Amino acid sequence: MDTRNAAGAVAAVTATTRQGAVRGTLEHGIAVFRGIPYAAAPVGALRFAAPAPPAPWDGVRDATAFGPTAPKPPYEEPFATLLDDPVVPGEDCLNLNVWTPEPGPGARLPVMVWIHGGALTRGSSAVPVYDGSAFARDGVVLVSLNYRLGVAGYGLFPDAVPNRGLLDQISALEWVRDNIAGFGGDPDRVTVFGESAGAISTGVLLASPRAAGLFRQAVLQSGAPEALPRPHVRTMVRRMAARLKVPATAAAFAALPPQALLAAQTVVQRRSSPLLGGPAFGIVEDDDAVPGDPLERLVTGRAAADVPLLMGWTSEEYRLWLAPTGLLRHMDRLGPVTLAFGALRGRATSAEIRSARAARPDAGAGEVVGQLLTDRLLRDPLRRLAAAPRRATAHLYEFAWPSAVPGLGSCHALELGFVFDTLTLPGATSLTGPGAPQPLADAMHAAWTSFATTGTPGWAPWHRSGSPHRFTHPA
Repeated sequence: MDTRNAAGAVAAVTATTRQGAVRGTLEHGIAVFRGIPYAAAPVGALRFAAPAPPAPWDGVRDATAFGPTAPKPPYEEPFATLLDDPVVPGEDCLNLNVWTPEPGPGARLPVMVWIHGGALTRGSSAVPVYDGSAFARDGVVLVSLNYRLGVAGYGLFPDAVPNRGLLDQISALEWVRDNIAGFGGDPDRVTVFGESAGAISTGVLLASPRAAGLFRQAVLQSGAPEALPRPHVRTMVRRMAARLKVPATAAAFAALPPQALLAAQTVVQRRSSPLLGGPAFGIVEDDDAVPGDPLERLVTGRAAADVPLLMGWTSEEYRLWLAPTGLLRHMDRLGPVTLAFGALRGRATSAEIRSARAARPDAGAGEVVGQLLTDRLLRDPLRRLAAAPRRATAHLYEFAWPSAVPGLGSCHALELGFVFDTLTLPGATSLTGPGAPQPLADAMHAAWTSFATTGTPGWAPWHRSGSPHRFTHPA
């Protein structure tokens, strides 16, 4: 049902969920609903519990503004300049957003569900670059969601269910299954996609029996399925407990103010890096949602063998972490020490290090190690998954266009504004710099839309002897 203003233009639009009706806005012909709860607010007894169903409401609930974001520390410089990460205060952070060209049952449009990145400690669905208008413009219902982050989502406690942030994502997918038809979407044509930690999450969801049947296809951008060793995650909780002077239990943490937890988390997570390693918050194996190594479950065909995949990376992922901080130059100066670290972190032999150096004779030690670690942590697992004897197709890509921002090159997260066709927004231009090519965004966005709609992005599936499809300077 539409609501019209005095001039007769459509100003608002409503849709119905199982919990009640919601009112969104019509923006340039696209119906947008923001901040719809898919689970109860994780407060009180639910703070470190599995997500619970949201309470129903009477009347029409306002869904015109982004809902609260999960508690998270701000990015420190220089990342705060490069990565937009708005904060929306409030406790009801388990919410999602919907962009649709045809609200109401009957349209049966393909659906894409976006899981944001941020090392499972930062990010949200309110990041401007994730605006779903372009997907809706092109006939896809776009859903984006928030989930619990950091210690709230992934802290490992003896008295709490693990992987709460992952369970939040599953709960959101169940909401999509149960409600998306009312927004014009087809619950049988759902594609889950994510970048970085969102791609890792997507890979784990592929392997999880709890998520089986909730989506048909998946896109992994710059992240491979993985579960961290439990000691790595437990160490983060113990370090926080030591700073807070409380036992390392969910009960003790739940008794503290959220801001105290966030302050302690901010300090302890400074020692971890997605590329360089160390203890971190992350997904772990458990007896329910993650019963075994997710990559092994996928490559052996025990899970998601019939789910088509689109996967890829940027050419110089490592530059986001190493170049802006000056660490890349420092690693170059250290030379042999850097190479020895790369061999240890990347589990590489001396022969492999020599081969990596020979392949890049003009590169410094930092770049050699950066590419080696990108291969070990990202490219090799995704190639292995693409080459596995699965029944469904797998398509690989490489994003190779270099940023105009000095030093970034084709870095991690650079492709996001191209995928969402949001190059003009600040969250995109901070990474791309001026003059990002719109034709390249047209091509990349069209490939994702085509994959969601037809099951193919427009190029042949991966073969062991082939190369990934390259997105680079437009012709």
